[in-house]
Amino acid sequence: MEALAVRLSQLDTHVEGAIRVVMFYDTLMRRRVDLPALARASAGLAQCTAGIRLHGTGRAIRMAPDGREAPAPGPLPSPGTTPITLDDEEIGEVWLERPGTPLPLDDVLLDRLALAAAAVVERYGPARTTMADPALVELAVSSETDEAARARALRLLGFAAGLPVRVVAVRSQLPLDRIGVLLCPARPVKAAPVGDVGVILATTVDRSRFPDGVRAGIGAAERPDRSWQQARIALRFTGSRRPVVDHDSLGALALLAQVPPDVMRNNPDVAMIARLAASGDDVETLDAYCATGSLRRAADLLHLHHSSVARRLEQIGKVLGFELTGPSGLVRAGLALMAWRLLDD
Repeated sequence: MEALAVRLSQLDTHVEGAIRVVMFYDTLMRRRVDLPALARASAGLAQCTAGIRLHGTGRAIRMAPDGREAPAPGPLPSPGTTPITLDDEEIGEVWLERPGTPLPLDDVLLDRLALAAAAVVERYGPARTTMADPALVELAVSSETDEAARARALRLLGFAAGLPVRVVAVRSQLPLDRIGVLLCPARPVKAAPVGDVGVILATTVDRSRFPDGVRAGIGAAERPDRSWQQARIALRFTGSRRPVVDHDSLGALALLAQVPPDVMRNNPDVAMIARLAASGDDVETLDAYCATGSLRRAADLLHLHHSSVARRLEQIGKVLGFELTGPSGLVRAGLALMAWRLLDD
């Protein structure tokens, strides 16, 4: 804005026209236009083709003065391009395709178009930078943050007021920004580590796009702080067979996360599962059986003959001290296995 003010002061007789250009773009931003609408309005104002390109997408938006998409390929921008800058990073460029000599106000128009494009990207994405300031992310998800401070943190992170914000808790060796872009490729998404857990804030989450090697819990509450609590609980229920867990899918099982660790650790069933795991016995077989509820389906999952699985379960049942193949035994073993996983987390 300081650079723009300097430029306006040097325009002399063109100051009035420059102010009108500024007011034109201020009005567009109050109307919360998107990038195509911004390019269309700019082309109408300049009476020549206007273009916007984001480095992150590589796609050019080119609009003709009549409001239609400009035919491709277009000529090279005669006055050159003006960079779009967000958080001190060049994320794209804007230009006018005016035949002949640029008009006196073209530079002012391009400055305002670049500023407006940066504001649109910050509000709606996709921004080129996904990694965010961990302090801002922590403010957004902390239960101790007041609502005014939370709203400001979300705004600084690029989430406009009224946009839904989903919260995901992640454990992975993959970079958080890579995971975030996969989950929400075309709308605002920010990521940062908070403690030993990665946090992803996104307006939408496509759970089918989680890459291999990621364990993630997805919160469902409308408030980011409550959604973050849910996401951390869901993360604790993840495992090799179920690497991504929605909190909503847990139902009453989420209550297990509220049981004090000492209470779970001292439960005989949970203690026996811990001993089985420590001694190298076949907890994987028990896991497959609890997940499927069937000898044959567990055998298919383990790529074993069902008789082999039956023998293993019989031996595990002797160690645990109860019959696994009955309905009550299946529920009892499943709960003990889940509690042990929560302790392991």
